[in-house]
Amino acid sequence: MTITIYIDADACPVREETYKVALRHNVSVVVVSNSYLRVLAHPIIKRVVVDDNFDAADDYIAERASANNIVITADILLAERCLNGGAVVIAPNGKPFTNDSIGSAMAVRAIMADLRAGAVSENIGGPPPFTSADRSKFLQALHESVVRLKRG
Repeated sequence: MTITIYIDADACPVREETYKVALRHNVSVVVVSNSYLRVLAHPIIKRVVVDDNFDAADDYIAERASANNIVITADILLAERCLNGGAVVIAPNGKPFTNDSIGSAMAVRAIMADLRAGAVSENIGGPPPFTSADRSKFLQALHESVVRLKRG
């Protein structure tokens, strides 16, 4: 069983942490982006630069997401597509997306999009700032997911 970690990399703050866990467990990583990003030079790490079409990186990842994959993304729509493919999906803050939680995450996303669309001058805001605690939770969640997949 080959485990692969896919990173939705264009705005991912935890690429280095992903490499650290992948190297520890000898698990391959595919870094997918719309533009050239510097990645760690190592045989288990592959860079894929897709064209700049809307959702090209998401499509690349979702088409490959399956039971032995872990996907790192903050994109709720991509998370849903990957869960449907059987992949484990983790947000950069360490929160797992699951079949049980994705529905409410999609609903909150829709509500926030509606609020932002209706806001003329109010600042609705975005997600909270990324913290070192988020980074730590991510490392733990990724490690646990890799161990779980290795055990079958």
